[in-house]
Amino acid sequence: MNLKLDTLESWLWESANILRGSIDSSDFKNYIFGLLFLKRTNDTFEEEVEQLMEEDGSSREDAEDDTYFALPPEARWEYLKTVTENIGIELDKAFAAIERENTSLEGVLTTTKFGDKDKLSDDVIKRLLSHFNQYSLRNADLASPHILGDAYEYLIKQFADDAGKKGGEFYTPRGVVQLIVQLIKPQPKQRVYDPTMGSGGMLIEAANYIAQLPEGKVGKNINVSLYGQEKNLSTWAIGKLNMLLHNFTDASLEKGDTLVTPKHMENNDLMLFDRVIANPPFSQGEWWTPAETNVEVKLDKDGKEKKVTPKYNTQVTDPYGRFQYGIPPRGYADLAFLQHMIAVLKQDGKAGVVLPHGTLFRGSSEGKIRKALLQADLVEGIVGLPSKLFYNTGIPASIWIINKNKTEAQKNKVAIIDASQAFKEGKNQNSLEEEHVAKIVAAYNAYAEVDKYMRVVDVEEIAENDYNLNISRYIDTTEPEPEVDIAAVKETIANLEQQEADIDKKLSSFLKELGI
Repeated sequence: MNLKLDTLESWLWESANILRGSIDSSDFKNYIFGLLFLKRTNDTFEEEVEQLMEEDGSSREDAEDDTYFALPPEARWEYLKTVTENIGIELDKAFAAIERENTSLEGVLTTTKFGDKDKLSDDVIKRLLSHFNQYSLRNADLASPHILGDAYEYLIKQFADDAGKKGGEFYTPRGVVQLIVQLIKPQPKQRVYDPTMGSGGMLIEAANYIAQLPEGKVGKNINVSLYGQEKNLSTWAIGKLNMLLHNFTDASLEKGDTLVTPKHMENNDLMLFDRVIANPPFSQGEWWTPAETNVEVKLDKDGKEKKVTPKYNTQVTDPYGRFQYGIPPRGYADLAFLQHMIAVLKQDGKAGVVLPHGTLFRGSSEGKIRKALLQADLVEGIVGLPSKLFYNTGIPASIWIINKNKTEAQKNKVAIIDASQAFKEGKNQNSLEEEHVAKIVAAYNAYAEVDKYMRVVDVEEIAENDYNLNISRYIDTTEPEPEVDIAAVKETIANLEQQEADIDKKLSSFLKELGI
């Protein structure tokens, strides 16, 4: 019987319950994703070996040498099931061996250490291995080719819920991702890039969108090239595994700080992309590492050492010339990420990025950058999102759509949507549902005014507002006060006064009869 998605999801989530009490819930994903990949790799390895033996008549030894994925003996599931002591150490050796034989996985599987007995006892790991042994993850035993990737996405969402605010570091709510993808419309054969990729969900959603288009597939493969970079090592590893479990084996995912050391280069310059999609960390402070690692120290009047706050406007010197519209302040990296995305866009490219609302109206250096971007006519649209959509903050955010090749109708205009009321209310977190996404996309594509919801605003009008993009300046969502009929009100008051006089007269009569 083929393994169905709901069974697979509940089975995988149950593995988290085995870990409860042993490690922090925010770390569950690192252990479970590693074991999921190990079991999947073993099952498909055995499946391929058997297929090669049957089709080519080769020996098992020869078949094992010809598999797509090299699985060393110490990483074989059958061997690991027999280990009774120091199981975590043997798992660490297994993951190291896989990385050694498959260099594209270097640093992916060994970021998590199973051999730390202070965190995981042999008994807990034995329970996990037994639990993962319940089902086969061979291709032939799955209900559909996409089921494992779908289950992985489900797990990432569940772990983000479980981790609370920490979940925002690696997961962007699915509705937000779908919305951005449908707004920037990636196309077949394009390069799609996420400079703060997290677990890779935005790239995968972009690929899934392309798969539904004409020429979106070449055989079984989706006709797109995916690129990403992530600063957090364990999150990068999750992203790599996510891509592999979704069959994106050629995705170029790099480790490192995108702002300081962008890794995707071509001909000694920044690689350029057709579409850029991202949800950078909101308002990241102290974002230029070279300025922060060489902080000057001075003595104050009492002789105590005091660090001198770096002046970013003079100390940020980017060798790639990305910050041509201005240097963002030390406390807010938002427009640094945005300018990086603009710098790596092709001349006909588009970008969609989630940024905090403050980027729409904050002044000083950010105000100057915003003015420069609008004067350069790079901003195609702004979508104001509801509050409480994201794990790491309750504040509302906005989507910036950047377009280097606007149509004639779009030139010197910005489409602004107030979608702050388009959500499904949740106990701890709100969500964008399909109908909300569809409404936003339909209005944006129609490119026409919708009362209290959307306007296409001339940059000239925005300039009159000192280049402030605060949505409430352009879309009035207040309901008009009902008109007051003064004559009717006066008549009502007169009637009430007459009724009061009649009541007083009756009351006086009753009291007189009672002799009071």
